[in-house]
Amino acid sequence: MSAASATPGSGSQASDVYLRLLGETAKIDWKDLESFFARGVLLFVTPGVDLVSVAEAIANDDKAAVTQWLTSGMVQRMQAEQAANFAARTPELWAVVVAPWVLVQERGAVA
Repeated sequence: MSAASATPGSGSQASDVYLRLLGETAKIDWKDLESFFARGVLLFVTPGVDLVSVAEAIANDDKAAVTQWLTSGMVQRMQAEQAANFAARTPELWAVVVAPWVLVQERGAVA
C-alpha cells in the first residue's frame, strides 16, 4: 500500500506542506521507532485517519484539528501497551517526522 493512497478531503488541492510530508512518509520497522517511544515523542495515529493530514496539522500549528484528534483518541502518545504489541509482532508501520514528534500508523489494521 502506498502512502499516496490517502489524500486530503475529496476534491481539495493538496498543499505544498502536505505533498512534502507525503514524500517524507515511509515504511519503518518498530525497532527503528523504539528510541522515539522511549523519549516520549512518538505519536500513534489510529488506522483510518490520514497520517499525512495529521502531520500537516501539526506542522501548521492547527491547534483546533490537533486538539480534536487528541480529545477523540484518534491521535495519542504511544502507550506502553501498544508499544509492546508492536514489539511482539511485525506490523506494517508508516511514519513521518514533524519535529519534535514522530507520527506512526499501522497500515492494513482494522480501523
